[in-house]
Amino acid sequence: MITPQVDWLARWAGYHPGRRVLRDHARDSSWTYAQAQARAVAVADHLRHDLGVRRGERVAVLAQNRAETVFLFFACVKLGAVLVPLNFRLTAHELADLLSNCEPRVLFVGDDEQAITADLPPAATASCEQLPLSQITPLITGATDPDPEVTEQLGALDDAVMILYTSGSTGTPKGVVINHRMMLWNAINTSLRLELRGSDHTLGFAPLFHTGGWHVLLTPFLHHGAATTLLDRFEPDAIIDLMERERVTILFGVPTMLQMLAERPRFATADLDSCRFAVVGGAPMPLALIDTWHDKGIPIRQGYGLTEVGPNCFSLHQDHAKRKRGSIGQPNFYLEARVVDEDGRDCPPGQPGELWLRGETVTPGYWRQAEQTAAAITDGWFRTGDVVMRDREGFFFVVDRKKHMFISGGENVYPAEVERALTTHPCVRQAAVIGVPDARWGEVGHAFLVADGSPPVDATSLRRFCLDRLAKYKIPKCVTILPALPLNQTGKVDRIQLQSLI
Repeated sequence: MITPQVDWLARWAGYHPGRRVLRDHARDSSWTYAQAQARAVAVADHLRHDLGVRRGERVAVLAQNRAETVFLFFACVKLGAVLVPLNFRLTAHELADLLSNCEPRVLFVGDDEQAITADLPPAATASCEQLPLSQITPLITGATDPDPEVTEQLGALDDAVMILYTSGSTGTPKGVVINHRMMLWNAINTSLRLELRGSDHTLGFAPLFHTGGWHVLLTPFLHHGAATTLLDRFEPDAIIDLMERERVTILFGVPTMLQMLAERPRFATADLDSCRFAVVGGAPMPLALIDTWHDKGIPIRQGYGLTEVGPNCFSLHQDHAKRKRGSIGQPNFYLEARVVDEDGRDCPPGQPGELWLRGETVTPGYWRQAEQTAAAITDGWFRTGDVVMRDREGFFFVVDRKKHMFISGGENVYPAEVERALTTHPCVRQAAVIGVPDARWGEVGHAFLVADGSPPVDATSLRRFCLDRLAKYKIPKCVTILPALPLNQTGKVDRIQLQSLI
């Protein structure tokens, strides 16, 4: 029996069997909902009967974006199993910690990742069978004749369906448990705020080890009967070409990606009129870049989210994109938000405080990490660690990550605020600021800039520029010019690497 709240693929295969659900750009293969349903059944039967995967057991994948990974997700839904997409950019040492934590029943490895797993210590894979991901390929390409129904279809709303490990930029990665309830309500919130249609089409180039690759658009699109073209990497020219040729209606990316797309020569002349808007998250988008996309006729839907809550938590409607530039918008429909001070009291409009979120999209916790779960969730409220401010109209603005804040002369400095000011300089393309020790002030700002133009930017000229834009204690004392800012695996600025450059 199909559980409609869980098995969305099976439902749409009945409603619109001929509608496309997925295309794999690398192999130029596509599947309708009916075809995907049949192939997902074949994969589920293989996991259940040939590999012995049972309800609640983990199925890990280490590979770049491939359709096989999406079909393993479909199959895990049908079996009540838990998909664990692993970061293919990690070292064997880092992966060993994750595998020891999640203890998968089976680990599928892509061709390009075999060298990484060859260096894994035996203890890391002692409890699981390691197999090539290509073993799944014949099951999804039509080389086999799938049975009409999977032996068992298990799964309830509170069952885990996925574990996604956080980037670990500030410590050991934590495995965020994603259950069906989270995924359902995230899809509902997304549909309501983005006004999704069954005819929508997007490109999936965010990595599938990251929540953005799955839950910003891919799973909400699946819930709504829409289609995704999956890419194995971010290639700006190919993406612009696909946006034009496949008539993409909604695009998702982090600001760095949209900056790279806007800088390509093809961007100016490409016909992108089919794109209703671009959804941006992961970091604040520079105001000048927002203008670039608006001038192209593609409004920016600035959003905010995190792996532990959805991730589609806030959205700024395009009608407010210019009037409320810099805002992440308002909380999505079925989500409560508080702005809380250090004493746990609600902050009035205009006063920064930590963002707390509560709703059906909040994770039940971190996999086998009870202490971290208890520290993050209080009476159902997830403490995001982000400092935000709410204006009198109910629009939210991210001030900065709480952990990025540093104290200079007794004053709190939020790097994101300083970075926004720096990027208004005509010669500064990108900026990142970190706090560094200072004998007099305790900490001061060190700015890392990607700059072009003339005259060259230095600490003295930048300080003069900032004097009427920032309080003196916020102005960076040191400046380093880089050809590019280092990024972590999720496309965000790698602040740990910046620390090593000092």
